[in-house]
Amino acid sequence: MSDPVSFLQALIRAQPGGEEAVQRIVADAARSLGCSVESVRYRPADVPMVAEFASGQAIDTAERMSVVARFKGKGGGRSLIFFAHPDGEPVVGTERWKRDPFAGVIDHGRIHGWGAADDLCGVAIMVEGLRAALAQGVVPAGDVILASTPSKRHARGVSALLHGGLTADAAVYLHPAESGVGMREIKAFCLGQLDFRLTVQGRLPETNEISHLAFVHRAKNPVDSLWALQHRLRDFATRRAAALHHPLLEQAIGRSSNLLISHVSVGTSGVYTRVAMEGIIEGSLSLLPGEDLHQVQVAVEAVVRGEAQVDWIAGVSGAEVALDGPLYRLVARCVTAVSGATPHVNPLHTASDIRNPILQAGIPSVGLGPLAGDPTQNGLTDEWVDVADYRRSVDVAAAIIAGWCSAS
Repeated sequence: MSDPVSFLQALIRAQPGGEEAVQRIVADAARSLGCSVESVRYRPADVPMVAEFASGQAIDTAERMSVVARFKGKGGGRSLIFFAHPDGEPVVGTERWKRDPFAGVIDHGRIHGWGAADDLCGVAIMVEGLRAALAQGVVPAGDVILASTPSKRHARGVSALLHGGLTADAAVYLHPAESGVGMREIKAFCLGQLDFRLTVQGRLPETNEISHLAFVHRAKNPVDSLWALQHRLRDFATRRAAALHHPLLEQAIGRSSNLLISHVSVGTSGVYTRVAMEGIIEGSLSLLPGEDLHQVQVAVEAVVRGEAQVDWIAGVSGAEVALDGPLYRLVARCVTAVSGATPHVNPLHTASDIRNPILQAGIPSVGLGPLAGDPTQNGLTDEWVDVADYRRSVDVAAAIIAGWCSAS
């Protein structure tokens, strides 16, 4: 029997060969388990947008490939999609790592590697979970579908598959959270997100003097416009927070909506006496499940009052599944049976990929994954996955197959 840790190490070691090298290993492993395997090529920009949008600058333009493996059930049971993403961050800065990023080094109970947490372990869990279920003698009645599909930088792999006709009775996104609790939580709720850029134009004073200081009252300084916009946006966020309430968020952080100004740019550092030509505010706004993207965009534009050019960079809708529904209850039971701990919902995962099956195809979806940390995506090094919790994740995936894909 294959060792789940060895398989994750193999994926880590394949990373220097690129995304498709990882996908070949996944496809070969799935075939060895009796799956029919299909490679699906697509372009992210060609995938229909439902309850989301992205500007051209935000969408990956290169052709991508998903691997879809199907273990055919004997019939009469519920079908299930496991999905995870094999693509990682661009490989840069490896010299800062203390451990070889492509060796799958195990140190103090953690397996380290480039993309190990984000999200090679998720890809490994779905393959090894099916392997474990079959080794235990489970004979699924419904189909078990493994989808290793790109996600980062709006690669939109699972959406491409869903719009291409992939369907099932439920889906599970296998990806660690960054909350530090690993398998003790389930993603069953995610906020939506709107990313925006506001650009205001300045007007120079009519003078040939190098210094604008004496003439600034005759100019339009974009600093003043940015200051006013920031205050109006803050007031808008406060009104939203007073009007919108979700029990999971209120219990977790005491607030259900937020707006973040993440970047402000105006003028040139070290130039003290000239009016800037333009100023920029960039930020993001959170949305509750059920909020309409367009309506919120209109509300933001009303706050701007035409005083800035509004560029919408990307937007995704929020989503959730019922905590008293069959999928969440089964997954929670499986986690408890394997770990001995009762899981909880962490509602703070903004724009989680659990939203895609829900919003794109009406398929209930939850997410879970092992304890992991120091993701390369956050500029950190020596990304890791806890070995013991990874093994528990594999056992939970096997239990989900046994429980969900049994005869209905």
